[in-house]
Amino acid sequence: QVQLVESGGGLVQAGGSLRLSCAASRRTGSVYTMGWFRQAPGKEREFVAAITWNGSNIRYADSVKGRFTISRDNAKTTVFLQMNSLKDEDTAVYYCAATGTNWPMSDPRDYDYWGQGTQVTVSS
Repeated sequence: QVQLVESGGGLVQAGGSLRLSCAASRRTGSVYTMGWFRQAPGKEREFVAAITWNGSNIRYADSVKGRFTISRDNAKTTVFLQMNSLKDEDTAVYYCAATGTNWPMSDPRDYDYWGQGTQVTVSS
């Protein structure tokens, strides 16, 4: 069982930056791909970015390419999402997820573990 805890959300003006963190309850680096998803009110949960356990494969949604960067620490227990040039449409609850598949999956159904989410609000 893996527990994931997100942090770093908040209120930011359009064009600003935030860095989200997701801490895992135990070492995940040798087993799990970590991903970020988001869900805005009235919308389905959507893929944002994912990174494999050794960082060799990374995938981004087209809507965040060039603005967001996913990374993980050397101990592979924490994954980060650096969000730059934030837009109004980035406003959502952001969720961290983990899967045993060693590939940056984009379908939320492929993920086994989820955090509780952290709110990101971008104001114009």
